[in-house]
Amino acid sequence: MKLAVVGVGVIGSGVVQRFAMYENDVIAVDISSEILDKSMKNIVSNVRLYNMLNKDNHLNIDKLLNQVKFTTDYALINEVDFVIENVTENFEVKKEVYRELDSVCHKDCLFLINTSCISITKISGLMSQPDRVIGVHFMNPVPMRKAAEVIKGYYTSEFTVEKVKNMLKRVDIMPIIVNDYPGFVSNRISHLMINEAAWVVQDGVASPEEVDIIFKLCFEHKMGPLETADLIGLDVVTDSLDILYKSYQDPKFRVAPLLRKMVEAKLFGRKSGEGFYKY
Repeated sequence: MKLAVVGVGVIGSGVVQRFAMYENDVIAVDISSEILDKSMKNIVSNVRLYNMLNKDNHLNIDKLLNQVKFTTDYALINEVDFVIENVTENFEVKKEVYRELDSVCHKDCLFLINTSCISITKISGLMSQPDRVIGVHFMNPVPMRKAAEVIKGYYTSEFTVEKVKNMLKRVDIMPIIVNDYPGFVSNRISHLMINEAAWVVQDGVASPEEVDIIFKLCFEHKMGPLETADLIGLDVVTDSLDILYKSYQDPKFRVAPLLRKMVEAKLFGRKSGEGFYKY
């Protein structure tokens, strides 16, 4: 299976790793060599962590990296069967990427939009073959997750759905098929919880630690909502809430001022070293 991963930040690097782990040839594309170098280092670090947690199933780092070609050149993806796009949650940015992909990729290529909130139908309308566009919402950390949301847009064909289902099963990810409404299932629900947890901290009801421990000990969640927010990135959470608010015009999605203030202070969570917790 030949595929390209466009956008190799935290989630994109995880997608690259997941498919390379199963001996697929992956072309990793981003806008600068600095981002690509950081992605490679993140993958190496994540594989070492994976090997620590999986004593009986070690991954060979060199072999895995040999499956990946890191590049800034879109022309190199003209023969891939699948493109998984992971660029920032901003429609204007994605629009430019898809114009490029539509001009470069062959007519049988399938396009997987890795988004948490943006309309699959809206993006597929940019393409000359909108029936070959589908959403796949990979969860962080991608190499460890057992399932992903697969989102059918208005134009998405059953052929595309079946091909993508089989593709995901080949890397041990269970596809869960849902329909195209902003936020789909996971983020439409989870981001409300994260946002309300931020309001609780802002109102002085409880500390971040207290909020999270309630969810872990009382509801048996593996992570509390604010730990989850730090893992996702508070900037990503805020962008997603803004999209949900704009899409539904419902005040329940209004971003907590504390969350907005933390993003303005560049306290993004794990990736910046500080969010609701310090790392």
